[in-house]
Amino acid sequence: MGKRTTSKTKATGAVAYVRVSTEEQATEGVSLDAQEQRIRAYCAMRGIELAAVVIDAGVSAGKPLASRDGGARVLDVIRRKQAGAVVALKLDRLFRNAADCLATVEGWDRAGVSLHLVDMGGTSVNTSSAMGRFFLTVMAGAAEMERNQIRERTSMAMQHKISRGEYTGGKAPYGFDVQPDGTLTRNDVEQSVLAIARELRAAGLSLRAVAADLAKRGHTSRAGKPFVPCQITKMTEAA
Repeated sequence: MGKRTTSKTKATGAVAYVRVSTEEQATEGVSLDAQEQRIRAYCAMRGIELAAVVIDAGVSAGKPLASRDGGARVLDVIRRKQAGAVVALKLDRLFRNAADCLATVEGWDRAGVSLHLVDMGGTSVNTSSAMGRFFLTVMAGAAEMERNQIRERTSMAMQHKISRGEYTGGKAPYGFDVQPDGTLTRNDVEQSVLAIARELRAAGLSLRAVAADLAKRGHTSRAGKPFVPCQITKMTEAA
């Protein structure tokens, strides 16, 4: 009879993750307290012990989970085997990028860590099951599509107002200056940088490659620092 292989004790308990973006801070139903209360109620109902509650306040889900302070803490808890499950109210609290979602959760699955999503039309999704993983794949794609559609609508509305010389509030978009009467006028220097960035992206260069190319040409952001990929995205997405 062969020797039986034993494994280390599987981590028990769960780490809860709650997040709001800056715009959602005061919105009823997605507040930090409301999310935490619903997660705690879910865990109590399912007999799940919470090992930790991690909070990301004022952070966009567009950022990869590992690049958020709270998200990095969740991954560290999992890496240290201090929890056997991750619990969030909805998928969009954790991810809005399908690739980040599927790659991260696949790693959790290999480690025996399940993902619980509390609010799924009154039910929950547990990725420890095949059906749960299937639903996750569908939801991840839907969440990314929604994010992209919101970005497209916002960009179109912004560009329409800019074309009419209307100031939309906040900082003037790169390539424009705000006049005393509140209207926007083109900034020729910045417009030339925008044109270069868009040409480079159209040629197939990555965001990082475009940023590096602009740095070599001596172009910097308004803060006098080299452009970073997220700035290149904003500069070129309306092209």
